[in-house]
Amino acid sequence: MQQWQDGQGAVAHGWARMRGARICTVLAACMVLAPAWALDLRQAYEAAEKNDANIRASRAAAEAVRERLPQAQAQRLPNVSFSAGANRNHLKSSAQTALGPRSATSSYDSSNQALQLRQPIYRPYIGALVEQARAQVKDADASLERDEQALVVRLSEAYFDALLARVHHDLIAAQSAAYAAQLDAAHKRFKAGAAVLTDIDEAQARVDMSSAQELEAMQNLEFTRRRLQVLVGQPIDALADLDVAGFKPVPPEPARLEDWMALAEEVSPQLRSLRAQLETSQMEIEKAKAGHKPTLDAVAGWSRQDSDSVTSVNNVYNQKFVGLQLTVPLYAGGYVSSTVRQAVADSERAREALEAARLDLGTKVHEQYRAMTEGVLRIAALEQAVRSAEQALQSSRKSFLAGVRTSVDVLNAEQQRTMAMRDLAQARYMYLLSRIRLQALAGQDRWASVDQANASLMR
Repeated sequence: MQQWQDGQGAVAHGWARMRGARICTVLAACMVLAPAWALDLRQAYEAAEKNDANIRASRAAAEAVRERLPQAQAQRLPNVSFSAGANRNHLKSSAQTALGPRSATSSYDSSNQALQLRQPIYRPYIGALVEQARAQVKDADASLERDEQALVVRLSEAYFDALLARVHHDLIAAQSAAYAAQLDAAHKRFKAGAAVLTDIDEAQARVDMSSAQELEAMQNLEFTRRRLQVLVGQPIDALADLDVAGFKPVPPEPARLEDWMALAEEVSPQLRSLRAQLETSQMEIEKAKAGHKPTLDAVAGWSRQDSDSVTSVNNVYNQKFVGLQLTVPLYAGGYVSSTVRQAVADSERAREALEAARLDLGTKVHEQYRAMTEGVLRIAALEQAVRSAEQALQSSRKSFLAGVRTSVDVLNAEQQRTMAMRDLAQARYMYLLSRIRLQALAGQDRWASVDQANASLMR
């Protein structure tokens, strides 16, 4: 009887140590959050927008493409050119005369100036070129917005992965402390004759496994922190964690999947980019067809020639002219017809790419919509699972003290609670990620998406 009481005292002492270990873990987590400033999601996105090389490259590419429109429009405006030349000429001439060959040398200056103005009147190629440039600018703007939305998703994934890695590490650390306390209690109960060697072996196995898991969790924590640090371009001391008390997941708004589908097809940056590419390819057809059409320009000019040739030494000629210039293509060996066929094939490719992207977008919207709606239910179910796991752990401890359960049952209950808490944290972060992804697919305002997710974090 005395040995049983000693064993029970050892168990109670072990559980007291486990509670102390958990308190230490919580305090350590609080120390991690202790700094007055913790990087939240909006601050991370602001930093990533300035630091991310992909976004800077996309912005530069968009700026380059935007210049195509003024370049195309410039071809509709008058083209004015001026040329001038001045030469010092040395002339040596020889001739056969009745008195024999005679030669003469002379030197003289010559110059010429010309001013010409050309105004396109009818050039179908230029009209198609301008419309194509407008489509290319729309494509560049949509592509930039798509990349900016992609940055929101990439950053959010990195941010929430880092948070989840920290939660996982803290849970594994708390579980390791609990297993260590259970092992210590098993040793004391064994010495008191209230336990068998199997209890020690089982607890030792759990301690060894949790030690390996803790090392893996630490490695993952460092990796996810490093990935986020590369995106924001600055050292990270602490991250703003999820405000669990104030976190209330809600279904998507609008509530119907069809509304999200329609919204995505209308304003999705990816589809807008592909539509612009289709329009660009159609204008390429018009440009190719312009090779069969005549062109008409108005031309005007002035030229001055002074001693421009050997026969006009010391003579000055001034010429002015105004007129129309018509150019009619007759035959180009089939080149124009070939370019038309090529442009038609490219246009068909762009059309099919747009249709494929539209169908793929519908699948992705459906996936993220379901992930968000089912995430609400999953979070509620896992919150209940955590409460049940906590209750099961308490019941296992009491049953163990009463001699109804074994130490393995307590260890299993401890592990089950840790897994439930990990799954709950993962479900909460996945819900936030699914909402951000869904809003990005639908082309909604990215800053509003970031702020909405950021509101769920502790300030």
